[in-house]
Amino acid sequence: MKLDRREFGKSIALAMAGLALSSARLSAKTYLTVDQAKQVLWGDMTMEQVAVKLTSDQVDAIEDSSDTNVRNENLNVWKTQDGGWFIVDQVIGKHENIDIAVALTAEGKVKGIEILTYRETYGFEIENADWRAQFHGKDASEHLELDEQIQNITGATLSCSHITDGINRLTHTWLHVLKTL
Repeated sequence: MKLDRREFGKSIALAMAGLALSSARLSAKTYLTVDQAKQVLWGDMTMEQVAVKLTSDQVDAIEDSSDTNVRNENLNVWKTQDGGWFIVDQVIGKHENIDIAVALTAEGKVKGIEILTYRETYGFEIENADWRAQFHGKDASEHLELDEQIQNITGATLSCSHITDGINRLTHTWLHVLKTL
């Protein structure tokens, strides 16, 4: 069977697209499961999952005060026996979602952040504990900015920026919603 130049080009393009898609899937790395993140962030602390669906007024308040869009009105949250919170959330990296777990104290301060799944082909340096530790103790009282309170990582700028935005959004979610639950 003889392929003409145009058909050959299409075949090569399809093969390359298939390789690109399959390699993108292979780049995803799961660091922790939700249960493992609970253990890392809260130890053996007893916690109960709480069903929280944000109202449009709550979404508006969070977006206005955090200067970040709310992507999902249904929160994936657990309340600890001492009034703290364990939150599973997603932020966008450059192109793909990054699954994160965030622990907030009863006072709304960041206790810790864990990366659950990272799907990008680069920028995985945000998994570095020292980088994530920059958020510890932060709350809604200050608007976190990349290259201000939070240092950037070269090659992971969008992931760093979006994690920072996500933490702003979650601390403001605590302020406007979780604080009163």
